Amino acid sequence: MDDIVKKAIAKWPDVPHCYGWLALDARGAWRMRDERAQHLGLAGDKLTQAALLGFINRNYAADERGCWYFQNGPQRVYLNLEATPYIARTDPVHGLLLHTGEPLPAPERVLMTGAGALVLAGAGKVAQLDDRDLAQCMALLELDGKSAPDEALLDWLGGGAGRLALRWRGRLLGVERADGARLPDLLGFVRLPLPV
Repeated sequence: MDDIVKKAIAKWPDVPHCYGWLALDARGAWRMRDERAQHLGLAGDKLTQAALLGFINRNYAADERGCWYFQNGPQRVYLNLEATPYIARTDPVHGLLLHTGEPLPAPERVLMTGAGALVLAGAGKVAQLDDRDLAQCMALLELDGKSAPDEALLDWLGGGAGRLALRWRGRLLGVERADGARLPDLLGFVRLPLPV
């Protein structure tokens, strides 16, 4: 967290929290959601200003409830998550990079939803793979020790037999089937935080 933010929190400790104005989409873009976007259930405007994005990324954290927020000076801006708290992209040097720019720690769990979303969790980070990188990672999936063609993968997603695994950086990680709606409960985060 930035020092200027820590000082603002100390100076104004009782600023009310903000809900619904910021979102993280499933491709790792921060979205500003004005009253109209909130009222109509729209994604909001994509933030593109580099300094602002860096500030948000450096001051992004979760509370004890598993609700994710951006600490904007003395105010917590709780955000809506379209998918998971982090979005990962493939990177030739680091393997996977989070939308915040940091490398994804070595995954401890790999899950795949019925819709085919790949979710990796490790070292307190939960990241859904950006769908634009999914095809690249599908080539790393093995079913019962063999490459998994699309038909076999679809059968497995539908409840078919076999052990699906992701071969990642010399390790073979078992893939769990997961209901996308249950991911927050399984992995300990809140998609749409509400005031307490």
